[in-house]
Amino acid sequence: MSQIRADPKPEVEYVFSFLSLWSYVGSLKFQDLVRRRDLDVVYTPIDLLAIFAAGGGKPVKERAPQRQAYRLLEMQRWRRINAIPLVLHPRYYPADPALAHRVLLQATSEGSDVAAFVHAGLKAVWADELDIADPPTIASLADRSGLDGDRLMAGADNRSLFERADRLTKDAIARQVFGAPFYIYKGEPFWGQDRIEMLEAAIVEDREPLILPDLS
Repeated sequence: MSQIRADPKPEVEYVFSFLSLWSYVGSLKFQDLVRRRDLDVVYTPIDLLAIFAAGGGKPVKERAPQRQAYRLLEMQRWRRINAIPLVLHPRYYPADPALAHRVLLQATSEGSDVAAFVHAGLKAVWADELDIADPPTIASLADRSGLDGDRLMAGADNRSLFERADRLTKDAIARQVFGAPFYIYKGEPFWGQDRIEMLEAAIVEDREPLILPDLS
């Protein structure tokens, strides 16, 4: 007797960086969506500063003062709306998240559930004021997230992980990603944590994806 194959879970690619403020702001809300809609998530960590450079964006301190001021206002609004801890001027921002990204990639290559680690890494920067570039800190975050921090750290300098991290960023640039977070469903991009409701609607409606025009 043949078995009936269940429909595959909807798959969302989550393009983010541990350095990304808005990835953190939307992190718990996205994880709630993943649970409620039983989604598969493809985690794609990117070099956010390289993404900015390719897409015309600027690091925070290089933006006009009025834009910096409004960003701080928005941070306070979203902190209240989402009821999350959020430090306006984190002690270790910006810190290089590249090592933490490679640890994440190593864990995903092993098939580990990395959802808790992803949120812990974001929270480390934006609420706990920890140094996401510090190896013992990364190992501790991994351990607390149910992973083997020391073992993952030991493999994080594998050349293939450097190459994969670089390729993910280049591929994101080629797909017109210009910031973080991006949530990509059936090829349709949703930029920003304030687009999660739109993402959910696209999943529920199961409509044809909208195509991003190529203006290059």
